[in-house]
Amino acid sequence: MIKIDFNKPFIAGKELFYIAKAVIENRHTAGNGPFTKMCDAWLEEHLCCHKALLTHSCTAALEMAAILADIQPGDEIIMPSFTFVSTANAFVLRGGVPIFIDICSDNLNMDVSLIEDAITEKTRAIVPVHYAGVGCDMEKILQIANDHGLRVIEDAAQGLLSRYQDQFLGTIGHLGCLSFHETKNIISGEGGALLINDPELTERAEIIWEKGTNRSKFFRGQVDKYTWVDIGSSFLPGELTAAFLFAQLEAAETINSQRRKIFNLYLDLLRPLERDGKIRLPFVDSDSFCNGHIFYILAGNFNQRDRLIKYLQGKGIMTVFHYVPLHSSPAGIKYGRKGGSLRVTDEMSNCVLRLPMYYEMSEEDVVTVTNELNIFFKNE
Repeated sequence: MIKIDFNKPFIAGKELFYIAKAVIENRHTAGNGPFTKMCDAWLEEHLCCHKALLTHSCTAALEMAAILADIQPGDEIIMPSFTFVSTANAFVLRGGVPIFIDICSDNLNMDVSLIEDAITEKTRAIVPVHYAGVGCDMEKILQIANDHGLRVIEDAAQGLLSRYQDQFLGTIGHLGCLSFHETKNIISGEGGALLINDPELTERAEIIWEKGTNRSKFFRGQVDKYTWVDIGSSFLPGELTAAFLFAQLEAAETINSQRRKIFNLYLDLLRPLERDGKIRLPFVDSDSFCNGHIFYILAGNFNQRDRLIKYLQGKGIMTVFHYVPLHSSPAGIKYGRKGGSLRVTDEMSNCVLRLPMYYEMSEEDVVTVTNELNIFFKNE
């Protein structure tokens, strides 16, 4: 039987060489070594953000963002329910209350027309999640945030090098959070980064990043010793993770280009099924640029999707559904609140199916997947 995995980690270039260099030549394997600094500099240069701080995960970046936004117990944060748990968890850890709003049926991003109705005197931040690397309507989100004095924290976990209009995702709001988890385009196993776009937040971000100390100032010679000055935690990644990541960043354009080719091949091969009304395909925004992170289809309903997953698994093709909406999860019910009807979220989450997608996936593998989809839907 053929076997097509849902995802495969990969080596793009000098990953193993750089790991060896970190140990043998640099003699530095803990956090904030030469490769960490090189990754930070790469992100700042290529994304045009004010400051980048590498973290051990996107979850850590979100937790830092919640601290920088000064979230206090009872403060409300508006976000989509259709997202990973870390988006909400980071704010709940500070005592914040996620306010879950519905998504759009076309791109599965938050419905910006619902934001203002969800704002109360307790609202402190808006957290857009750029699903599948497709940008939310950041122009409207920023306008609403400015009108109400709110922070905008972008969850751009899936959006490295995707753009909204002419700006990279993660660099538009006050803060942005990236992921380098092994399921993302650019990987380091686990890993993430916090992008600081508001210069006034930079100094405190460095302190929080360095366990609540002014250690960064000490290394710059700005203080004669460093000490504990604020809350913080161990948000830095190890240097071996950074070394692996830097090699991936060097190949980022090549990696994303290949993923977009796979994405476009899926689109071309599955258009007939969409025209026949069998499935819906991902949203493609001609005004922005997507990194080809996810290829998903929307089946007709939950039962059909469940049958399709089992059918493809029987053919050796691994597919996955995506998030269980947070508003319907036990923790979401306990710690958050619905900001109106979430009908679209419930409907889309029951229908979405992610197809295999990874850097080394061959054209033949894509053809195999789409052929099996055609066979399945021919009998539906």
